[in-house]
Amino acid sequence: MQALTHTLPDTQSLGDFEKDCSFQKDDMGSGRKDLQQIGQTQSQSAMADVYAQSREKGHTRCDVNTTDWNGPDDPDNPHNWSVGMKVYHAAAPALLGFAVTFGTSVYTPAVSDVMRDFDVSRTVALLGLTFFTLGIGLGPMATAPLSEFYGRRIIYIVSTPVFMLFTLGAGFSKSFYSLVICRFFAGVTGSPALAVGAGTNADLFPLHQRALATSIFLAAPFAGPSLGPVVGGFTAQYKTWRWSQWCMIFVTLTAYMVAVLMKETYKPMILKQRAKLYGIEPVDDHSNGEKLMNAIILKVLRPSHMLLTEPVVFFFSMYTAFAFGVLFLLFAAIPYILQRPPYSFTISQSGLAFLSVGIGVILGTITCILVDQMLYQKIHRKIVAHGKPYVEPEHRLYSAMIGSSGIVIGLFWLGWCANTEQHWATCLAGAIPFAWGNICLFNSAALYLVDVYGPLNGASAMAANGISRYTFGAVFPLFAVQMYEGLGIGWATSLLGFLALFMLPIPWIFFKWGPNIRAKSNYP
Repeated sequence: MQALTHTLPDTQSLGDFEKDCSFQKDDMGSGRKDLQQIGQTQSQSAMADVYAQSREKGHTRCDVNTTDWNGPDDPDNPHNWSVGMKVYHAAAPALLGFAVTFGTSVYTPAVSDVMRDFDVSRTVALLGLTFFTLGIGLGPMATAPLSEFYGRRIIYIVSTPVFMLFTLGAGFSKSFYSLVICRFFAGVTGSPALAVGAGTNADLFPLHQRALATSIFLAAPFAGPSLGPVVGGFTAQYKTWRWSQWCMIFVTLTAYMVAVLMKETYKPMILKQRAKLYGIEPVDDHSNGEKLMNAIILKVLRPSHMLLTEPVVFFFSMYTAFAFGVLFLLFAAIPYILQRPPYSFTISQSGLAFLSVGIGVILGTITCILVDQMLYQKIHRKIVAHGKPYVEPEHRLYSAMIGSSGIVIGLFWLGWCANTEQHWATCLAGAIPFAWGNICLFNSAALYLVDVYGPLNGASAMAANGISRYTFGAVFPLFAVQMYEGLGIGWATSLLGFLALFMLPIPWIFFKWGPNIRAKSNYP
């Protein structure tokens, strides 16, 4: 309390300020010292400046709203932060998400080394990828509800070091069992960067401005896996598999150093900190037990129910999960193709081949931004000019309708060029439209689900989508080599292409009949 009073040298003390409204001041040091206090220092320091400014303007504590924003221009509202501050707070979770997803594919070039070190089969060695990916998919069910209790920032600050510790344990593992267990819990503790990051973007940007930040943030689950094999290939060839884990720590530590200066962006936590700063006891209408039960329903039961009963959630989750699973399958398929004659690539050269996926991710992100700026924003301005409150969610599907064809074209291109032994560059060029279409589909589906179901149910819809995507991503690599050995390169990739062709009409169907389908939803 003395530190706060010292920030107001030319004004009356905080105790005198509180007497303006005849409030009793609670002892600020008597609150419980839990996780929440770790992430509050910087936010409270910034609020103290606002507090001092309000005193200089003659405001009293009666003028401050601790249950909602003080009007549309409230400086505590992240929507009113400067552009630079918003960009920083959107980029930090994206970097953490990149670091976590980087850990999925950086492991795959070292599979042969893991096989030799622990005397296991290729399929068993791939379990290090499978359980890490499963951890990313399942982790948000346990960790994301914590952001509703303690805010966004503390989740990043606490979970990331734990993620690095489990990664360190994986690197020092003396048995394959400990490697898999550490990799699984590394995925669980790394997942909040992806789950909570979407919420941070929602905190920072109003709905009609969210597509740009979302496009960049959603590139992380694709950029990380596309660059992981590049680094992993060199470490596997010139070092040992353990260096794949050390590289994960180096990348994560860099991202963490960027994120550590973040402020809180979650509205309820900002208001709670503001209430505490002004010595007002926050209103809490629900017990922690009730909150926990609501969080469990939100993060576990509701996503499962929506996946089974909501056509919008089911079809887009299956489509994006399939595309994501094929991306992870390529981590095993492309080395299988390129390390055989006539290409005979080394491990590091096979890793470099995934730069074609990275090019597709970049082009897909640019496409989504251009579609938003040139189509969606134009429609939004027109709708607002006519006095309508919102744009129909189906206008979010333009990127998916454009990109869905790229997935099909890319798979047939890659498969049959490799099957007929065309130049390696011609084969890898097929991965570009595949990755381009993949991120266009995912970006569009994510925006559509949130627009259809709103913030609360939209989070559950995205949770269902995330579980589906990472489950498929975990399982698909396990049968990749067996499928390519049994069907051959051309027909194995064509099987995936035909399945993608079968799913291609999904965004087009919802664009035309989406309003009628949504009208029958159980989640308004």
